Amino acid sequence: MGLVARKTTVLLGGAAMAMVVGIVSAAAQDAAPGDAVTNQAERRDRVTLLQRLVVGAGQEKVAIDTPQAVSVIEQEEIDQRQPDTIGDVLRGTPGVNVTGSDRLLGQSFNIRGIGAPENSGDGGRIIVNVDGVNKFYEQYRMGSFFSDPELYRRVEVLRGPASSTLYGSGALGGVINFETKDASDFIADGDTGALRLKSGWDSNGNGWLFSSVLAQRFGDDAEFLLAGNYRFADTYKTGDGTELIGSNFRAWSGLAKATFNVGDEGKLRVSYQHWDSDLDRQQLSQTSTATFFGLVDRHVIDRTGIVAYENPFSDNDMADVRVSLSYSDTSNKQRNADLRPACSPGSFAIVCDSDYAYQTWQLNAQNTMEWRGDNWENFFTFGSQSAYQTRVADSYFNTGVPFPVTFHPEGTDLRTGVFAQNEFIWDERLTLIPGVRLDWRRLSPDANVIDPFTGLTAATTDDTAISPKIAAHYRVNDTLALFGSIAHTERFPTIDEVFSTASSSSTFLPSLDLRKEKSNNFEVGFALSGYDLAQPGDAVQFKATAFYNDVTDLIALDSPFTPGFNNRPGFRNINRAELYGFELESAYDSDYVFANAAYSYVVGKDRATGDYLQTIAPHELALTLGGKLPDYGLRFGWTARIVADPQDRTRRSDTPIGTSTRYAKAFDVHDVFVSWTPEEGQLAGWQANFGVDNIFNRQYKEFLENDAAKGRTFKVSLSKQIGW
Repeated sequence: MGLVARKTTVLLGGAAMAMVVGIVSAAAQDAAPGDAVTNQAERRDRVTLLQRLVVGAGQEKVAIDTPQAVSVIEQEEIDQRQPDTIGDVLRGTPGVNVTGSDRLLGQSFNIRGIGAPENSGDGGRIIVNVDGVNKFYEQYRMGSFFSDPELYRRVEVLRGPASSTLYGSGALGGVINFETKDASDFIADGDTGALRLKSGWDSNGNGWLFSSVLAQRFGDDAEFLLAGNYRFADTYKTGDGTELIGSNFRAWSGLAKATFNVGDEGKLRVSYQHWDSDLDRQQLSQTSTATFFGLVDRHVIDRTGIVAYENPFSDNDMADVRVSLSYSDTSNKQRNADLRPACSPGSFAIVCDSDYAYQTWQLNAQNTMEWRGDNWENFFTFGSQSAYQTRVADSYFNTGVPFPVTFHPEGTDLRTGVFAQNEFIWDERLTLIPGVRLDWRRLSPDANVIDPFTGLTAATTDDTAISPKIAAHYRVNDTLALFGSIAHTERFPTIDEVFSTASSSSTFLPSLDLRKEKSNNFEVGFALSGYDLAQPGDAVQFKATAFYNDVTDLIALDSPFTPGFNNRPGFRNINRAELYGFELESAYDSDYVFANAAYSYVVGKDRATGDYLQTIAPHELALTLGGKLPDYGLRFGWTARIVADPQDRTRRSDTPIGTSTRYAKAFDVHDVFVSWTPEEGQLAGWQANFGVDNIFNRQYKEFLENDAAKGRTFKVSLSKQIGW
């Protein structure tokens, strides 16, 4: 698409959003400000993208009624996209980008300009949870999250630091919550069990998916789910026909989950999730086509085990309890690298036979207390989160003798946080949500980390962090709502940032004096809702959020490319950064037509130098227009992503700048999809999905990824479910 056409498309997208605002505003004029505010969930059964339920503390809300930017991706949308990777699920979410590469083992996340695989510790700036279990992984030239999208029924993205109160200090970018499937998702009313078989194929790389789910209910008090997936593909091709070396993969995953009713309302859940990729002769670098690193045999395993209990105690307003104990283990075993003969401590440890892992035990507990009056409600939530994390990083000489990997130092991270959040609702109009979190952290190095000033093992350090916030939401009437928030959070330095003594290209001293990163975030916005506009029963929503995030003591790797380089490479607090912008979201749904649009505009700068931050993605417009034929179970549509040039125009060249190999130019990419789910007759229980990604076979590259994206890809999936 040419420049004129691209600008025209962007203008049309903006005009479409303006039309949504105009339509809803017109509807607002018909609603007197003094009219009683009604419950939208009771008023309309229809659920648009912005009316999906947000899981959290206090009163249940839908996305458009939260005083925060939230996106929820449900099962229907996941099936429609037929994702090969987790990044495919999140792509198109406003303010959210995938970084690194589209390889299965090379993906990390970026929210509002925070997060990139080249920056150690970015995983700590975005909190990623699976069923409430925190997942963290950091390794040179690797992604940070390894899993299969077929395991999940729902993904929730909370943008901005306001989520730190409930989910953990340091969520400078936000929180991504993944929720696994339940047996009840498959067992129909009146049945006791279900079996679902699914297979899928995509043309670019000849990728295949085989999936099965068995769900069984025993009486009224127990149900079980067993799910297994196997996915594999050859290397894919980019838009110009280039084969992307090292993009082939093979992985299997499984989920076992049991749910028991305990007493009148209590539920006990026990689950275990396993993901496994064992592939020989794989690219050592998973975040770029850096072929000079050569090939390696790599076995990555991710395990998550959870025991959780919850009870709402409906007859007791002082108790609504949730408790969980979990274990997470992410490991990577690398063997037989092409450059293994050069194996040695320091820079060349990356090519040695190596074992890397993060193992984490976590205990979470919270309770919500309720008070109600004639025209008000109050929900007070308090709790604690404790975690003990161990990092493993060992390399082996060619003789098999182990030695430490100094640029991936071993150590332990022990932390405990307590939090309290109050939610006051007056007259179903005004919602006030103050909250505060206090965290304590103890960081202990391995014996191999030496303090350069004493010559002894570096000392264990303790630190504390505070994350207060206040948010407000005011519903003027059924059509218009206003919201805003102020949030502060502090991020502890990671093991890698504090104790690293060598990178892959140089040797430097540990950064034992690093200070916490501190973030002050301000958000304000409004939401509009309208009903019965184009036809009876339709619904339209629009939400606009503006934000400003001021980050001090930002931690970065000091190098000759860093302003103020002091000739002593290492991590240090170098500058003060500001990130600001806005996000626009709209959604329309009717009996036969649906449409969604999202636009994100983010700017990030170093306040000391005025330079643009390298992790800020370009402005992006995402559009979806679709139709439905309910009598035939058909759903079809078109999606598009239109991405602008990078803000710093020098980032457009193909020549690496600084320590990053990223470059990008403006692009637009278009997909189409068709879903068929017959609900009656002999074909009931079948589901078919067909799609074409990148239908115009564009040659393009995401700004935060180091490789070109996939070319045109045809996708087909077919599933059959039976019940008994």
